[in-house]
Amino acid sequence: QVHVVESGGGLVQGGGSLRLSCAASGRTFGSYGMGWFRQVPGKEREFVASISRSGGTTYYADSVKGRFTISRDGAKNTMYLQMNSLKPEDTAVYYCAADEDYNGRYSKAYDYWGQGTQVTVSS
Repeated sequence: QVHVVESGGGLVQGGGSLRLSCAASGRTFGSYGMGWFRQVPGKEREFVASISRSGGTTYYADSVKGRFTISRDGAKNTMYLQMNSLKPEDTAVYYCAADEDYNGRYSKAYDYWGQGTQVTVSS
């Protein structure tokens, strides 16, 4: 079992940058594929990006491709989401997810979730 905690959210102007972190504890960090999802009130949770256990494979939603970068640091047991050129439509609660057998786009495939961190982008 793994426990994940997000941090790094906040308020930023459009065009600005933020870096989200997801700190993992429990079983070996390298045993888990991981992903970032986001959700706004009244809408379903949306895939943002994901990364394989080794970090060698990444996936991105079309809406963030070229602006966001997902990465992971095994020495720190932490996953990151570097968000550049932020837009007001990126405003959401961002969630970190982990799973032993999956690192793709489908939220229901992930077993472990954090509590989320709010990102607000002003226009």
